[in-house]
Amino acid sequence: MDRIGDLASKKAAVIFTKSSCFMCHSIKALFYDIGASPAIHELDKDPRGKEMEWALRSLGCNPCVPAVFIGGKFVGSSKDIISLQIDGSLKQMLIDAKAIWF
Repeated sequence: MDRIGDLASKKAAVIFTKSSCFMCHSIKALFYDIGASPAIHELDKDPRGKEMEWALRSLGCNPCVPAVFIGGKFVGSSKDIISLQIDGSLKQMLIDAKAIWF
């Protein structure tokens, strides 16, 4: 859990993913389209990936990827991010966290 918090606080937007996850790819593409450049941590490429996977599940992220943190706070997984995008609040969250500038 400490590693997740540590990594999540190092950049304004952080996404934990797996390289084979199509929803992870979609969420990353959404962030890039908005103008954010999130830190990406692929759990299947990290030696401590399984440990981080369990930590993300304990936060309520099921499935455990994609797991999105903005401003160091857990925001949710793909359904949460898509909901925020649809209601128009995702971009403002990224601006407030200084993940994008306008």
